Amino acid sequence: MNKIYERVRACYESIANKLPFRPKVALILGSGLGSLADEVEVKATIPYNTIANFPVSTVPGHKGRFVFAYIGEVPVVIMQGRVHYYEGYSMEEVVLPTRLMHEMGAETLFVTNAAGGANPNFKAGDLMLITDQIMNFVPSPLIGPNAAELGERFPDMSEIYTKKLQQLLLDVAKKLEIKLQTGVYVQTTGPNFESPAEVRMLQRLGGDAIGMSTACEAVTACHMGMQVCGISCISNLAAGLSASKLSDDDVKKTANLVGRIFKRLVTEAIKEMAHN
Repeated sequence: MNKIYERVRACYESIANKLPFRPKVALILGSGLGSLADEVEVKATIPYNTIANFPVSTVPGHKGRFVFAYIGEVPVVIMQGRVHYYEGYSMEEVVLPTRLMHEMGAETLFVTNAAGGANPNFKAGDLMLITDQIMNFVPSPLIGPNAAELGERFPDMSEIYTKKLQQLLLDVAKKLEIKLQTGVYVQTTGPNFESPAEVRMLQRLGGDAIGMSTACEAVTACHMGMQVCGISCISNLAAGLSASKLSDDDVKKTANLVGRIFKRLVTEAIKEMAHN
């Protein structure tokens, strides 16, 4: 057995008797968006620090636990707090939670994040449907011996974000009268924000939103054959597009301000996934 998969199995076996159900959807809540997990009918919670050999989030505001709940008819496992590459974890550790949620049974990964807006047509508080991504600035989570138990050595990435789920999110946003931008997400290492020159470079590469997570998790899910969808909360305009200096506090404030709209969109979209 591949060592990567051995670790996934060890994590799973350490909590298997605590799982209340087999989840259909895995939902990762980004910075400032974690309160959604406090507003659902919780069936069980599993703190990360109780899982064998599992990474623990060190970022303030990330609670660091799995929450199991039904959203409508859909059984969901929610990551309330993720781990990041900039925290000093290896990329294998960063994506271990995604692999574990798939091992639990999740077939769909719904990723969310707070991101800087590189598209000059965006404004702070916008929500952006992720249609594609650029991950060349961080190591691939698939580097190293391939875990054949999880997926093939050279997986295709033509459609990381499942088109039918993109359409589902657009349809739900229209029904709820929520403005939903669309665009390409770029993952950088962090933890520093990008310089104005770096933002201009990423714009020229086709990036619309920039953040420090998500893309590696999406690649990992795609490798395992999961369906993937994602939404970025544009928490601020990227450096050079605004006169204000960037701060993590502003990111959290914006995410909190649009939290109600974001939660409506996510919960209604997941309810619709019961029919997909």
